[in-house]
Amino acid sequence: MDRVCWKLSLVFLVLLVSTCVEASFSYRMEDFISAVKQVEDEDPGSEPLAVLKRLRRAAEVNDPFIQYFLFSDLSGVPELAANLSDYIRKAVHHRVTEDAKEEGVVLTPDGTTVALRPLLLGIEAGLLAKTRGRVRGLYLLALARDLGLSLRQSPTVTRRLGPDGCWDNLSSPQVFTLSDSPSLLTTAQVNGGMDGVVLGLEVSDKSRHPLKLSSLLTEYYCHQLEGKGLDTAPRLISRRRRENFRQLVVPLLLARQVVKSVQLQQSLTGQSDMERKEKKVLMREVKEGMKEFVHMYMDCPPIVPRCMWGAKPYIGTPTNLSLPLSFMFIHHTSTPSQPCLTFEQCSADMRSMQRFHQEDRGWDDIGYSFVAGSDGNIYEGRGWYWQGAHTLGYNSVGYGVSFIGDYSSILPSQHAMELVRDQLASCAIIGGRLIPTFTLRGHRQMVNTACPGDALYSEIKTWKHFGDVQK
Repeated sequence: MDRVCWKLSLVFLVLLVSTCVEASFSYRMEDFISAVKQVEDEDPGSEPLAVLKRLRRAAEVNDPFIQYFLFSDLSGVPELAANLSDYIRKAVHHRVTEDAKEEGVVLTPDGTTVALRPLLLGIEAGLLAKTRGRVRGLYLLALARDLGLSLRQSPTVTRRLGPDGCWDNLSSPQVFTLSDSPSLLTTAQVNGGMDGVVLGLEVSDKSRHPLKLSSLLTEYYCHQLEGKGLDTAPRLISRRRRENFRQLVVPLLLARQVVKSVQLQQSLTGQSDMERKEKKVLMREVKEGMKEFVHMYMDCPPIVPRCMWGAKPYIGTPTNLSLPLSFMFIHHTSTPSQPCLTFEQCSADMRSMQRFHQEDRGWDDIGYSFVAGSDGNIYEGRGWYWQGAHTLGYNSVGYGVSFIGDYSSILPSQHAMELVRDQLASCAIIGGRLIPTFTLRGHRQMVNTACPGDALYSEIKTWKHFGDVQK
């Protein structure tokens, strides 16, 4: 009897431990990295390539297109424990459901959402490279195939790319819901593809092969900013995703990779080779679609949507702006007085400002159109379409943009100023289509609303297309 009870207790304990392990994982990048560490700990001497193959087997990611580049027969790859395998499959296997839930994505510490499949494929391709900087199939695996599916949609389709979305819970995220009708290439897929390209090229240098996959992911996604934020941060971190991608990728080259991916898929499925005329038409379609991709993900800064920083609803009915606009009014805050260096702190500052503007000032919402943090993000206030409350007498003719922090005696980080001056000012999307937001004789005009004598005021006077507003 005692022996039976002991066996039953042991079974119960095993089930309890398994359940707790599975329940402890959310769809945060930190939790995914913890799962990767568990895979590594099962075989302490395993190379990153071996770990990636085990992850890919668990996620059931091994179609003929992938096999063509990665030469992988996964039948001999050891399986993971059932509970860990189930988590990996859910975390990596990408799909968008009919009710606009996006699966196979995780929330990163910088506040962006990343699809894991293109990220891991890019790293695996990079580790297989024989020559530094020349990675067979990198662009096709990480981004070009998915780009091809999206950019070849009918011209009548209103959305070729995106959208972004929001999580049900930021501390323990489980469900990610897209903010609009999905395209065939979501923002999370683009983020994962960009990271896959950046990290794939990085590890193609054998001197930079990581000892552990978990270490590579931790260094890239979990770096803590200090002091001047991104001005003094390492080059290879996720907060620099877009700038690193811009430096590595030529749009025309990416367009050619997209065409190549379409041709390869036709070949792998037994279809006849593309005629020369058909290929020219495809290239023309892709090059046209690439304009939208470049604008959204290479020219524009990362913008954190309202739902991600925890915005309260607008009070009443917003007044829509009459676009396009001619001005951008530049501000800085007195409270909060300190720069924010993390997604969590910047989000808390946004909620604090909205609360002050709504409850103390009696405004309908946070007054600014956009707010720049020192964490590498732009935060959506009233956004592109709603009239703000930022510059008395001028709210209807321009956007109000503020830097978080008191910059009467010091300047924001150079990186934050470049996000506003060089990227945000030329970025606008309406209905998924590009429009010129600023049309002042073909230029945008920055308008200085900082106080004369402030350090920021003096700096803005050196910017191009600068003007003054009468107080």
